[in-house]
Amino acid sequence: MANSASGMAVDDECKLRFMELKAKRSHRFIVFKIEEKTQRVVVETLGESQQSYDDFTASLPADECRYAVYDFDFTTDENVQKSKIFFVAWSPDTSKIRSKMVYASSKDRFRRELDGVQVELQATDPSEMSLDIVKERAF
Repeated sequence: MANSASGMAVDDECKLRFMELKAKRSHRFIVFKIEEKTQRVVVETLGESQQSYDDFTASLPADECRYAVYDFDFTTDENVQKSKIFFVAWSPDTSKIRSKMVYASSKDRFRRELDGVQVELQATDPSEMSLDIVKERAF
């Protein structure tokens, strides 16, 4: 189990599932949560490889913070199939202030544990991580 600068431990399963997403493409997305009692980042949800971006956004709670990664497939203007892995720091306005602070202080260290993330997004409401924004950031 890795340890972060904020004192937040990162469960080994987080890195294992991320490696599966990155190398084997066996997951479309992963949602991570911080268990405050144990002070650990753990896997909350694994998205199947055929699930959509809408499935991903629906898996994020409306009033609680989360970290997530999403494997975004797209076609370039030159008609080339590509993929980029997005890291999303989800911190809705309606979440508790303490939760926002814990997630904010642990984000950079946790993000570094996930080697291979290509784009980072921070969102406080769904409009800040719309599919159009993701497409724009992928290019």
